[in-house]
Formats: sequence, C-alpha cells, structure tokens
Amino acid sequence: MVLRLTSSSPDFAAAFTALVEARREADEDVSRDVAAILREVRDRGDEAVAAYTLRFDGHALDGSGWRIGADRIAAALEKLDPKLRDALEFAAQRIRAYHAAQKPADSSTTDARGVRMGARWRGVDAAGLYVPGGRAAYPSSVLMNAIPAKVAGVDRLVMVTPTPKGRINETVLAAAAIAGVTEVIPIGGAQAIAALAYGTQRIAPVDVIVGPGNAWVAEAKRQLYGVVGIDMVAGPSEIVVVADGANDPEWIAADLLSQAEHDPTSQSILFTDDGAFAEKVAATVDRQLGELATGPTARASWEANGAIIVVGSLDETPPLVDRLAPEHLELAVTDPQPLFDRVRHAGSVFLGRHTPEALGDYVGGPNHVLPTGRRARFASGLSVLDFMKRTSFLACDPASIAAIGPAAVALAEAEGLPAHARSVTVRLK
Repeated sequence: MVLRLTSSSPDFAAAFTALVEARREADEDVSRDVAAILREVRDRGDEAVAAYTLRFDGHALDGSGWRIGADRIAAALEKLDPKLRDALEFAAQRIRAYHAAQKPADSSTTDARGVRMGARWRGVDAAGLYVPGGRAAYPSSVLMNAIPAKVAGVDRLVMVTPTPKGRINETVLAAAAIAGVTEVIPIGGAQAIAALAYGTQRIAPVDVIVGPGNAWVAEAKRQLYGVVGIDMVAGPSEIVVVADGANDPEWIAADLLSQAEHDPTSQSILFTDDGAFAEKVAATVDRQLGELATGPTARASWEANGAIIVVGSLDETPPLVDRLAPEHLELAVTDPQPLFDRVRHAGSVFLGRHTPEALGDYVGGPNHVLPTGRRARFASGLSVLDFMKRTSFLACDPASIAAIGPAAVALAEAEGLPAHARSVTVRLK
C-alpha cells in the first residue's frame, strides 16, 4: 500500500520527516569491493580490466577487441530505423542548442586603478562517458552526456559501456555516432571507471568522467573524485508532482509511473489539495500498473517508496518540496509560476499541465542528468560547465602595481610571509 499523508494530521511533521530522510540507496556495502577493483586496475592496467570484463561481462577483450571501430559505429546509424533516427537527431539538435546557450564567454576588464583582470574558459582535454548496459540501455543518455562535452570544446571523448557476452545495443552506438563520439570501449563497471581515471596500456586517461551507472559505478566515481572530475554521484530516480483537482488523473498517474518504472528504488510523490482527486490518481496508478510491460518494477517502486500527500492548499507545498529537493518536479497547475518562484531546490522543474517530465528525458533540451537524493540543495544538472574550467588572469603595469601593491605588502607582513611582501616591494622601488 502506497504511503498516504495529510498535512492537517497531528503526526504529519514526523511522518514527512521520515519520508524525507528515508534511504533508498543500494543496501550493499560495495565500498571495499570497489576499492579493491580500483587498486587492481591502477596496478595491473589492461590485465586487470580484461580479467574483470571476462568475469562480469563474459567476454574476452583480447578476442572480441578493445575498441568498437568507427565503421561499426557508422553502420549502426545507417541501419537504424529512419523514424528512430529522426527522433534522435531531433533530440540532439535541441540538446545542442540549449547547451550552446549555456557556454560562458571569456571576460576582460580594466578597473579604475589600471589593473586588467578577467577569466578565460577552456574545455578539458579529455572526458569519459559511462553508458549503462545492464538493466537497460539509454541512447538518450548518450546524447545528454556527450553533446555538452562537444559544445564545451572537449578534444577527446571516450565512451565505455558494458557488453554482456560481447553484445552491444545498436541504438546506443547510433546515438554515439549522432553525438560525435568516435572512441567506444566495450567495458563496464568500476573497472571501466578506474581505466578512464588512471589510464592503462591501451586506454589513455581522461580528465572528467560523467554518466549514470549502478552502485559499483557510482562508488567508483566517488572514490576517484580528485583523480578526475566527475559530474555527480547519482542515486535512484525520483519525481514530485504538485497537482490540483482540475488535472486528468490518467495524466498524473502516468507521470508518477514514468519514474517508478526505472528501478524498484525509484520514488514518485504526489502533492494535491483535493482528496477525491488523490483517490482517483491512486486507483488509476493501480490500473496502469497492470498495463505496463515494466509493471513489476514500477509496482515495487510505488509500493515501497511512493507517497500521496494531501495538503490544505498548494501554497503549502514549496517548503515541503524544498525539503525533498527532488530530481524532477512537475507543477501541474493552471498558473505554475507563483509556485515555481517559491521553490528553491529541484533538479529540473516542468511547468504546467502539458509539460510531463518525460519530455525532458528526451527532447526538451535541458539536460536529464540531474542531482538525486536531495543533492539538488547544493548541486545542479549536467551542463557544459562540467566539461570546462576557468582560468583567471591579472595584469599590472608600473602605475597600477603602485596603486594596489602597498595594501598587498601590508597584508603579507601581517600574515608573516616576508617573501610575499618582498616580491611586491622590489617592484615598487
């Protein structure tokens, strides 16, 4: 039975706090296993990667090949169903346009004392993209991860993806071709993350690693942060829907299940100010579960982690949403802007009755790689900035160092750093 809460109930505060603080991450303690894999790959390189690939994916890299060739990638695109190819290329165009608008511009100014200062933005040299190949393979994630890197100006983009028994999803390869990925390596798991971070005899290291994965992949990224940059440590998917009684319950039920079908640990939460509408949505969810091919997974998610929360007024919802800081937030009301203005923490927000979250997964334009597990309180979705770094610069001439240098000398002397002070004073004489 899905959790039901009512904001007017005496125990609501405690029950809602329990919902906010509930852990949905994998129960397994994978930290020790991942650390061992990372050490093996760091120390033994290709030998360790090949051994783990044979053990976990059931294919020998020395036999099947360490690379998916450019001809194979191109062939996957040529063989793709034309309708699906058109959809992928349409999505790619929209994603590219959105992220191009995010790209920061270099800056340079000269202040009143004649000091020139500013910042220069450059893409990292190399980025690694992890594409899952287990429970499901998502071509859309290839586009969402690869295109911002290309827009950022990354010179080398390498994709790794597990290939159980040597089989790879052809649509994923086609998406790689559309996104401009030319280096694809058929490896997965923590060993793939380690190979990208440390480098091996056959695999050159990268500077940033992005892309979703299972608990082992997420833990490997967490442990290797600092060796490389990462996008985020992603957890189970989640959606919060704020809806009034004027909505069609069929629409809202489908929206809730759009995330529940990802994984049994996903979470879907409905806020509404209409108790009768809440009951209609609950009944509709139950019926739709029986109609979905992904029904067993979605039902496990809905029953274990879902919630329906009835509030006295939708005006109550922004602070409650902020506490959840959800990955996805739908504001399915006639005029969503007033609620949107009050929400501080959400990965991505979908405004109005005709903007289901699923549009954002594919063709909206904004990135669908978003912070989960309440991390939207301090983190943002994937963007071109994840593939870029900013270098500041400063330029003085004799007049401008004379104007600002004495203050620097005073601060250096106060901190007990005479060489700092001297490096300025020798230029002031």
